[in-house]
Amino acid sequence: MGKVTGFLEIDRQEPRYQPASDRIRHYREFTLPLTDGEVEKQAARCMDCGIPFCHGPQGCPVNNQIPDWNDLVYHDDWEEAARNLHSTNNFPEFTGRICPAPCEEACTLNLEDIPVAIKTVEQAIADKAWASGWIRPEPADVKTGKSVAVVGSGPAGLAAAQQLARAGHDVHVYEREPKAGGLLRYGIPDFKMEKSHIDRRVAQMEAEGVTFHYGVNVGRDLPVSELNQKHDAVLFAGGAEKPRDPQLPGQELKGVHNAMPYLVQQNRRNGFENHIPEETVEASARHVVVIGGGDTASDCVGTAFRQGAIAVTQLDIRPVPPKVEDKLLTWPYWPTKFRTSSSQAEGAEREFAAVTLGIEGKNGRVTGVRCARADAKRQPIPGTEFVIKADLVFIALGFVSPVHEGLVEQSGVALDKRGNVLADEQSYVTSNPKVFAAGDMRRGQSLVVWAIREGRQAAHAIDAYLMGSSALPR
Repeated sequence: MGKVTGFLEIDRQEPRYQPASDRIRHYREFTLPLTDGEVEKQAARCMDCGIPFCHGPQGCPVNNQIPDWNDLVYHDDWEEAARNLHSTNNFPEFTGRICPAPCEEACTLNLEDIPVAIKTVEQAIADKAWASGWIRPEPADVKTGKSVAVVGSGPAGLAAAQQLARAGHDVHVYEREPKAGGLLRYGIPDFKMEKSHIDRRVAQMEAEGVTFHYGVNVGRDLPVSELNQKHDAVLFAGGAEKPRDPQLPGQELKGVHNAMPYLVQQNRRNGFENHIPEETVEASARHVVVIGGGDTASDCVGTAFRQGAIAVTQLDIRPVPPKVEDKLLTWPYWPTKFRTSSSQAEGAEREFAAVTLGIEGKNGRVTGVRCARADAKRQPIPGTEFVIKADLVFIALGFVSPVHEGLVEQSGVALDKRGNVLADEQSYVTSNPKVFAAGDMRRGQSLVVWAIREGRQAAHAIDAYLMGSSALPR
């Protein structure tokens, strides 16, 4: 905990943003961080609540010891706070930026709508640790002689690779793209997380003995059978990349795109990568409609504004959620309530209870999106149809499973009823005893904190499989 009476004396304070009119002119992070003194005051608000739901399973999947490092920050022991934070989370600078912070929803002070600013404190600890030189490579003292392949370098793959290398294994990460990070690099826009944070973690991991193989699409460039022969264990951590297909009339029109390729293209451009697809998708001087109400849709909104869109409209089939949830029904779990992302606050029009009926076009190109109001069962209400002008449409309705072609089909591993790789949360082993799976490829589309948790737990399971037991934390 922090100061005994801190939550009574100190108001909740969050970092401010650059004005929308300024931040839409660039792709850099735009959060204005608090000073060390302000962060220490926020940490002081952590109360002696008896049962800290913030780091229970409903609050923090990686089980961050939040009251402990809040107390350490309050007492100005930032270095020990950084050690404590890294004991449960390999990449707190990632989660401090892009995690939606279920820990704050689970905070006891959230019963009064003033939770501890946990996410702010977490990012401040991680950033200070890097700036102060406290984060250094931690190579294993003794090598095991065992070799592990990790397929995919998203948060699950990176977490597993770092843990396994520190256990002394020879770890090889196979990544389809030219750089590591998975959706952290290619899906998350730079204005939410700049990619230098990934680069320095990769450098740390390379110094710990991890070998990265870029431009290798396992299942196409490298047969799975060959991968199995070269390594003692294999971890599939390739994510869930198959987009949900709404099968809308007119979605074949020019100007209609799935959301993720659009975000990937802009991130490649920001990263000065050469192999951008020939068809450049650009929102400049266009009316943009984004179908979907999640984070990916919001990222499309922010990217479109930075590209110079005239107007951006976001469609959400759900009704307008309540501004304040019923705490007695929802706390300490994640509640459904009205939220406005920083991208939406940059000027997006939001249409709730809107069913997308189809996409209209002329001469093969999109001109509008035809919608209707939704009833309680999310079905269109007759007589409520309307059309939104659109020059560009992005479909952001989530992902249903990993892509099966290539890696998954070639490996022959069993799948669950949703099409994800079948493996439990204890052993993480697939139907092939030498192959393990973690992250979105196993559990389906989820949060970065769940990916890191699964990567760490899978590393424990693989280490135990190779060595008979494991000292790695789960």
